[in-house]
Amino acid sequence: MVETRKVQVTGGSTYTVSIPKEWATENGVSAGSEVEFYPEGDSLFLTPRTEEERTEGTLDISKLEGQELVRAVMTMYVSGFDVIALESGRITNDQRRTVRQATQGLVGLEVLEETRDRIVIRDLLDSSELSIHNAVTRMRLIALSMLEDAVAALADLDMDMAQDVIQRDDDVDRLYMVVSRIFRATLRTPKAAEELGLPREVCFDYHSCARQLERVADHATKIAHLTLNIEQPVREDVLDALWELHEDATTVVDAGMDALFSDDSVEATEVANEARESVQEIDEHARTIDELLRELDPARAQMLGLIVDSLSRSADYGGNIAETALQKAAPTP
Repeated sequence: MVETRKVQVTGGSTYTVSIPKEWATENGVSAGSEVEFYPEGDSLFLTPRTEEERTEGTLDISKLEGQELVRAVMTMYVSGFDVIALESGRITNDQRRTVRQATQGLVGLEVLEETRDRIVIRDLLDSSELSIHNAVTRMRLIALSMLEDAVAALADLDMDMAQDVIQRDDDVDRLYMVVSRIFRATLRTPKAAEELGLPREVCFDYHSCARQLERVADHATKIAHLTLNIEQPVREDVLDALWELHEDATTVVDAGMDALFSDDSVEATEVANEARESVQEIDEHARTIDELLRELDPARAQMLGLIVDSLSRSADYGGNIAETALQKAAPTP
């Protein structure tokens, strides 16, 4: 329910406005309490000031095992809890190993306490030291290097390189979790956005693009997995076509990211539009490669067709990044 208040002047120069009593009661605000104000454009956000800056959460894991338990820990982390208490009547050794595995896969988490029925995990990173810009930049570098190395592994049938690409996907996933955690923090409190030095809309754009980069890394991993099942060298003309498709896809992703990071809205719009328009040409290029694959053995053609699809989809994700960059460059209502 929207409530309105009339601004008044006290002491001849101070503007005052009352706050709803129901909201004050629910949030522990009373006479003498301190509140914080955060200006954002033409809006002013008010929040109660608290001494305790770290949030704690408790999770019953008595019925959680394996990947379900891993996902539960990740969800608590992304949701923004600084201290995570995992409780059960008796925590099994398998659960302890799973919790350690989940902790190692997340940036900043460390197990602080372990007892028979309780495991306490704490985020040791200072949120003010985290940079969503740096995290997304790092994701860009890793995802695109994975895509290039995946095609190189296919070209040389280098199984060690293919395995390395698969392992690097964990690095991208860790960074994506960090970006998601930071973004959700900005949704909960304007203080988080102020510490980052970025508007919440920009944080949303970064989070959207991080999701696209995570998908590019997934497709690089998929290509690497397919390579592990290929025993005979790929025909040279097919390989050349795949390299060209890779270059096209990488160009779109790079252009989209350049437009996203650009402070010049005119330049960003031009670069992003060019990237989006080139996606259609890449789709046509992919179809010509599919025609080329029809000359091969059906099983081999199907496997290489999946690689063509992964490269084409990577270009689509670059187009999505370019679309986000266009929205970021557009005038603010």
